[in-house]
Order: sequence, then C-alpha cells, then structure tokens
Amino acid sequence: MQWTKLSERSVYENRWFQVNLADVELPDGRHLDHYLIRLRPVAVATAVNDADEVLMLWRHRFITDSWGWELAAGVVEDGEDIEAAAAREMEEETGWRPGPLRHLLTVEPSNGLSDARHHLYWAERATYTGPPEDAFESSRRAWVPLKQVPDMIGRGEIPAANMAAGLLMLHHLRLG
Repeated sequence: MQWTKLSERSVYENRWFQVNLADVELPDGRHLDHYLIRLRPVAVATAVNDADEVLMLWRHRFITDSWGWELAAGVVEDGEDIEAAAAREMEEETGWRPGPLRHLLTVEPSNGLSDARHHLYWAERATYTGPPEDAFESSRRAWVPLKQVPDMIGRGEIPAANMAAGLLMLHHLRLG
C-alpha cells in the first residue's frame, strides 16, 4: 500500500533544514496533512587501527540531555563529495586524517518524518595531524576496542541509532 504525495510546501527553512507540509493521499482515498523535515546528507567517518580499536568521540547531546560515544559526523556542504565530507569531518573533529575510506552503509534514521540520509565510511588507518579543529564537538576522543561495541550499545553508551548500526556493521566486518 503506497501513500501518494499530491503537493508539498515549505513552512520554515534555514541553512540546516527545511520543514514542509505535504498533502498526502492514503490508499483508501483519504487525505492527510503530513509534516516532514528535509535535511542535507550527513557524512560519518572513523578508522580502525591494527589493534582493532575504533576512533570515537565522547560527547553530550543537549537535545536529549545524554552522553554517549559517537563517530565524527557532519553535514555535506553544497557541491561537496560525500566521501570527502566524511574525511573532512573526521579530521576536524578528531585530529586524525583517515586513510582511504570505504563505504560502510547508508541509513535513514527517521524516514517517517525526514529524508535524512547518513552515509558512514571507515578506514583501516589514520594519521594524527594535531589537535582537532572542532574540539568543542566532544569532551574527548579515544581509540575504543571494537570487541566492546556490542556491550556498549547494550548498556546505552552508544545511543545514536546511526552510530550503533555502523559500529555493529564494522564489528561484523572486522571481527566476524
């Protein structure tokens, strides 16, 4: 059963997102007003070292008032290649420049409300370039044993669904 969008108009927008109102026709012919959020793509990157440790950030999210481990991430700028954005974000937020990036997965974290797509990448090596340019993004950066990731997710230490999905995929790829 497919819903059909008949029209869509913007009700608010800024450089980060746009809130739209759509007229949607349901399969039975009824109509409903559906709000949706249009977002820029998000690029995410990390690296795994020879000891099977993954580069992560410990940060606070004021919206949910929660602390958790995450991967370096940010919006893709207009005209920017997604993979290049992932590498840029990783270096800006961690001070580590990734080696060649590999696509890990793309997720839609809230596809009932937004068109957000998060593109996750990883590298098998990284080079330290100095203190992070965007140190305000996290309280600390650390190489965390990948084998600990499933238990960390279970304890709620990795609360963001996109990060949990990517880290579980990385755990599977590297450790089986």
